[in-house]
Amino acid sequence: MVVNFTLNEIDQAAGEFLSLLGDRKTVAFHGDMGAGKTTFIHALCKVMGVEDVTSSPTFSIINEYKKANGETILHMDLYRLRDEQEAVSAGVEDGLFSGNLCLVEWPEKAKGIFPEDAVHCYITVTGASSRKLQINL
Repeated sequence: MVVNFTLNEIDQAAGEFLSLLGDRKTVAFHGDMGAGKTTFIHALCKVMGVEDVTSSPTFSIINEYKKANGETILHMDLYRLRDEQEAVSAGVEDGLFSGNLCLVEWPEKAKGIFPEDAVHCYITVTGASSRKLQINL
């Protein structure tokens, strides 16, 4: 499925995406640097009622957010990792199989540790303020 949106429509696109997600717990976001992976994850968290400050976990690797109902969301950024072993050592694999919703940037750094049912999303810049989100469910 493809969702095209402008940055002004990102919350609506995030809501549409969440309705498609169902009960899947792992979402891998692929895209070039600056494509909008973190921005889209921020919008997802906002739509899900996260009141915590959401930011890129580039240096911490994993950020944990709480939804209003107490459920945990894990936001992971694997950009700085060298390989799957480093991801395992950093606790990424534990997070992926924790039962919590996991939103992961740069999944190609450790693709072998992802659950088989992970949803892969590809974000592409289509204009100064527009993006295309290809969702592979």
